[in-house]
Amino acid sequence: MAAIEKRTGTDGTTSYRVKVRLRGQPVQSATFASLSKAKQWATQTEAAIREGRYFQTVEAKRHTLAEAIERYEREKLPGIKTAHNRRPLLHWWRDKLGTVTLADLTAPAINDALQALALEPSERHPDRPRAAQTVSHYRQALASVLSEAVKTWEWMEQSPMHRVPKPALPRGRVRYLSDDERTRLLTACKESANDDLYLAVLLALTTGGRQAETMAASWSQIDLNRATLQLEETKNGSRRALHLTAPVLEMLKERAKVRRIDTGLLFPSRVNPKQAVDLRQPWEKALQTAGVDGFHWHDLRHTFASMAAMNGASLPELAALLGHKTLAMVQRYAHLSPQHTASLAERVASKMMGGSAV
Repeated sequence: MAAIEKRTGTDGTTSYRVKVRLRGQPVQSATFASLSKAKQWATQTEAAIREGRYFQTVEAKRHTLAEAIERYEREKLPGIKTAHNRRPLLHWWRDKLGTVTLADLTAPAINDALQALALEPSERHPDRPRAAQTVSHYRQALASVLSEAVKTWEWMEQSPMHRVPKPALPRGRVRYLSDDERTRLLTACKESANDDLYLAVLLALTTGGRQAETMAASWSQIDLNRATLQLEETKNGSRRALHLTAPVLEMLKERAKVRRIDTGLLFPSRVNPKQAVDLRQPWEKALQTAGVDGFHWHDLRHTFASMAAMNGASLPELAALLGHKTLAMVQRYAHLSPQHTASLAERVASKMMGGSAV
């Protein structure tokens, strides 16, 4: 219950001292110049305490965003695989709004910061503004911190992020090699002075594996008898096995006979055998030699997925091949499997027209 005590100061001014007492909870008190404000605070505070909101509000006033980010870095970031990518984003938020208390952190302030970020030049392409996907990564980094502040630390009653709109992302890019481009590129890679390039490209092209998954692969992940490359830690956290096709398998068997004994990596660097080889220069040269424009290493994965779709793979099958947990990421390939959707449409039509006089 709330008790309000009227007080008169030595200078004749009147104030109202409010005390809110609820069983099992510490007494909360405040002083106001008017009785109406005192009553309003008493009602709101008592309701907030009964609903479990009051002390989170107090915590939100005690902690700044910088403190929340520091705690997140200390407790949560070490367990995240992409910590090295997320840390700079968190530091950007710390520099931008770090002095603001969690109680004063509003959706408009966050949105204004993101809008300003979107206008900044891209780090890779200074002549262009930052990509919507990049801005989305910054938004997600902050959302993760505030989610912990709400659910785990109870520093906030609710996160303002649900009122911060997500950037409109462009449709997923699908660039894949034509038959002629694929022939020219593989020929250029085979003729490259780099001994790793052809096998690395062929492995990516025939498995759909991500660059980090295939280039960082070790011999312990490869089972030559079962023709598989076992991925223990993928981007989405699940295990996945890549099938090794006959040409790749034969090359791996030959490579196994002369593999280096000072490293377990499949593609070790000549400089530091504990690190994967850097194929950027020979890759770019091969693209130039083959006359393949606007193509990136990740597009080898798109080529694999596109070929699978055009050969009748369903979306669930594509998701399994590529290691996606949802169908959203493979929806971009749906238009490449017309024979599959055509067959489905024919079966549906057949059912509808069955027994019809038409």
